[in-house]
Amino acid sequence: MSKKVMLCAISNISSGNCSEDCSFCTQSAHNDSDIDKFKKKPVEQILKEASIAKQNKAVGFCLVTSGKGLDDRKLEFVTNVAKEVKKRTDIMLIACNGIASYEQLKELKKAGIDSYNHNIETSESFYKTICSTHDWHDRYKTCQDAKKAGLMLCAGGIFGLGESEEDRSEYIDSLRSLEPFSSPINFFIPSKSLKVDGEKITKQKGVEIIKKVKKALPSTKLMVAGGRELVFGEDLGSMFKAGAEAMVIGDYLTSKGDEPCRDLRILNNLGFEPQSSCHE
Repeated sequence: MSKKVMLCAISNISSGNCSEDCSFCTQSAHNDSDIDKFKKKPVEQILKEASIAKQNKAVGFCLVTSGKGLDDRKLEFVTNVAKEVKKRTDIMLIACNGIASYEQLKELKKAGIDSYNHNIETSESFYKTICSTHDWHDRYKTCQDAKKAGLMLCAGGIFGLGESEEDRSEYIDSLRSLEPFSSPINFFIPSKSLKVDGEKITKQKGVEIIKKVKKALPSTKLMVAGGRELVFGEDLGSMFKAGAEAMVIGDYLTSKGDEPCRDLRILNNLGFEPQSSCHE
């Protein structure tokens, strides 16, 4: 019997020029990153990417916008995109649009968004050392409000920003209190344009991190996301043996991922079968 794995894909529907000073993010205007910058990706391009994601066996498709959070214009753009995608495909839609109010989250739900992704990133104690333009509590409350609005919650963070083991434990405790449906585990990708030196996460440390998070969140679907290729390379088996049950396939927000056909081949060789829905 094949083992199941949940695959998700990302579409960066507005990129760069973010006024927040998150030192780990290439989309921040405070960081001199050489990335594509645009306010709105054409809807037809987004629809094409959703179709490709479906072909690559992804059950989740994430609509990501840059910036601190939602305003009226951005909310209208995301809801319009969501409605168009839902007309074409039955893929699960995830919105990742930063800090949002309960009322805005209800509008996303009404437009066809199934899940909201908002990462708390790290511990409350450490967060102020990597971002000064908004408060960690704003992120945490958005996660609470997403669940209150009837959305599945996807909340996680980044390892390797220079945080201590105590910070990691504090972060995991906060994550556990949110009880998310799914949780992306990201590993910091070093870049000369960023103001964080960070830590290079080894494969052994990556395995330890996944095990620790899974032990704390046994009912949450753990998804290995950014930095996967850097930490695990082709050894996807180590991730799943440690407790991961999902992964991002294809490209990330501003960095390239491995070719989906390669990942699908590796998964097949490991005896994994992509889930046909997020609730399998």
